[in-house]
Amino acid sequence: MTETPTAPAPYSRRATGCPFDPPPEKTALLETGSLTRVTLWNGVSAWLVPRHADQVALLRDPRVSADNRHPNYPSVSAGQEASREHNRSFITMDEPQHNEQRLRFTGEFTLKRIASLRPRIERIVTDLLDEMERTGPPTDLVQSFALPLPSLVICELLGVPYEDHDFFQRASAVIVDMRSTAEQALAASQELVDYLGDLVEAKLTKPGDDLLSRLATEYLATGRSDRYECAKQARLLLVAGHETTANMIALGTCALLQHPDQLARVRDGSPEQVTGAVEELLRYLTIVHMGRRRVALADIPVGDTVIKEGDALICPTDVANRDPEVFEDPDRLDVGRQARRHLAFGSGPHQCLGQNLARVELQIAYPALLRRFPGLRLDAELSEIRFREQMLVYGVHELPLAW
Repeated sequence: MTETPTAPAPYSRRATGCPFDPPPEKTALLETGSLTRVTLWNGVSAWLVPRHADQVALLRDPRVSADNRHPNYPSVSAGQEASREHNRSFITMDEPQHNEQRLRFTGEFTLKRIASLRPRIERIVTDLLDEMERTGPPTDLVQSFALPLPSLVICELLGVPYEDHDFFQRASAVIVDMRSTAEQALAASQELVDYLGDLVEAKLTKPGDDLLSRLATEYLATGRSDRYECAKQARLLLVAGHETTANMIALGTCALLQHPDQLARVRDGSPEQVTGAVEELLRYLTIVHMGRRRVALADIPVGDTVIKEGDALICPTDVANRDPEVFEDPDRLDVGRQARRHLAFGSGPHQCLGQNLARVELQIAYPALLRRFPGLRLDAELSEIRFREQMLVYGVHELPLAW
């Protein structure tokens, strides 16, 4: 087999004028299934893998590395490139280090553990909606509901004081902004690591029933990990734990408002129907839209192309989630479809650790919001909404709503 000769093309993110869709030049690759070369921000070339089946195979292949220290690792931005060692966590490790580190946290995110949190999440949702109703329209859903909900939940799970949310949300925003300079990204990451390191150490003398306390007593106190390693892993969970769900709540609400028939099915649906609707929204929107990034550790044939050892590759899950071989009429939002095969949480050993928590938060948030405010509507034209195209996690900066 030989490599398919293709001219490098820029790596783009969303379709012009279609804020919920991947760009057509990427989804067009699904017609042939061929891999193509793309050019990244720094001129580096990487293979773009469009098909759902090929992505699943590669993301599960031990010959494909997630280690961001590899010299050919396809970084997303200058900020990520400069801070990749500083931000190193289990999601950028290969086996056996990846599994050893990940296992420290899996007990916190099991289905049973997350189910036990459901009453507390429902209480937080109710309190936030009560406050929205009290203050009245208009409101920015991001600030009044979408961002506080997962922030409160992850703070309680980790043992982070919610009163510090302005600080960690600001630092997180710098980390996930692809426009951040190397200096800005490093400074924000260092601030969070220092802050979380202090919290972990404080838990040594006053532990609670939270994840940071378990890191302190089981790993820091026993010498199995140092302060820096504990803080880096906590930084990942804190940032990912609120950024992703916050953007799914706001962007999902925006999308449903553009599809009133689908909105009604979420608002009025049974718990089972809402569960399915959440999977479809995760598929349709794919907010982690910069692709899973890897490096080949050996020559790997994919169709008529051979990915050579050392080649960078990108698995764009937003494209795979529109693959017509897997999802019929994939560009249509259909909350009644069976969408569980989506790759919004990735695939293989690096599949998202917090997916059970994200699902429950979304299953509670969407119907509760829509039932509380049956007249919910955008308080601006869709063309006026600022979408987060320059962020690692896609969404909206603000979502003005009235009812």
